[in-house]
Amino acid sequence: MTSLPERARSRAQGATLVDMEHPLEPFWRGIIAYRLLTLLTVVGVTVYHLPGGYERPAAAVGVLLVMAVWTAVTSWGYLGGLPGAPDGRARLAVADLLVCVATMATTPWIVRAAHLDDGGPGMGSIWTSGAVLACAVAFRIRGGLLAALAISAALVLSKQRFGVLELGDIQLLVLAGLTVGFASHVLERTAARLRRLTAEQAAAGERERLTRSIHDGVLQVLAHVQRRGAEIGGDATELGVLAGEQETALRALLAGPGTTDARGRRDLAAALRILASDRVTVSAPGRPVELAAPVVDEVEGAVRAALANVAQHAGAGARAWVLVEELPGTLEVSVRDDGPGIPEGRLAEAEAQGRLGVSRSIRGRVEEIGGTLRLDTGPEIGTEWVIALERGQR
Repeated sequence: MTSLPERARSRAQGATLVDMEHPLEPFWRGIIAYRLLTLLTVVGVTVYHLPGGYERPAAAVGVLLVMAVWTAVTSWGYLGGLPGAPDGRARLAVADLLVCVATMATTPWIVRAAHLDDGGPGMGSIWTSGAVLACAVAFRIRGGLLAALAISAALVLSKQRFGVLELGDIQLLVLAGLTVGFASHVLERTAARLRRLTAEQAAAGERERLTRSIHDGVLQVLAHVQRRGAEIGGDATELGVLAGEQETALRALLAGPGTTDARGRRDLAAALRILASDRVTVSAPGRPVELAAPVVDEVEGAVRAALANVAQHAGAGARAWVLVEELPGTLEVSVRDDGPGIPEGRLAEAEAQGRLGVSRSIRGRVEEIGGTLRLDTGPEIGTEWVIALERGQR
């Protein structure tokens, strides 16, 4: 069965789909076209200079035949014909570099020195630069630079001279290797980012669809049970509290766990907004509040525990407010309710009796991430938990 991300991607245009799944395919095809055109150029130049420019014309023709066969082999391989692609392409690019160096090494044996003195090309000539492009695509910037240096060294050693012409060729080789290598790196990262965004959008769309259908049924029923439980009182109050907790949990499930970016960070504001309900108001900055994903998980867990404590102990009609504030050097997350407050000594008494819910669920989570926790409570002010994170802990 086709997955959601695949169905979303299939709605895109064909070219865009290919770019996302195989972003470097256009580069490989471009190398093949470049190889064919440079082969024709080298053949034409060699045939033109064959009568007087070569010490061994038959050997020059033989090298051209080898170049033609190798061009066919690399064209088939760069199109994905080799098993183990894309690793097969990388190995073929290395082999391509070795064949090009070997081709250039035949220059002193085949080409006349006078022909080289007049600015004539050595064996392989511009055709050998195709290996630089292939290594740049296969191994990015480092591969393109190393291949350019290898071909440049072979150029100087095979022609046994270093002049303005050779210097210009070396500059072009290095620039081509660096440029294509950098472009391959950027294109691959961009395609990976697009694939991730497409998958996230598909998942978000599916969650929205589920949310709409469930909101019209399950969530409304749970909200109704919560309200009626508070109105009836008695044992029904506990039933209403449980319905409210399940409503919050279901909303969190539909909203998903949140997105962790490539740096391992999540948006705390988005993670806390899903806790909003008819009894819980969440206020957070309009822009993302990015923290390390484990930190967001612990803060979200502490806030959920505080809200569960409100639902259980503050009364059926109690309301809660969650506030996220970015202060100079500090991030504060507060959970405040309008209940009767926690009686003095209640927390210590609960801990002495072995009931460590608040200690483990709130204080333990905050201490785990190196934050600090402050509690303000009383009959007139309700209860407020304040989680503070220093900048270095975020």
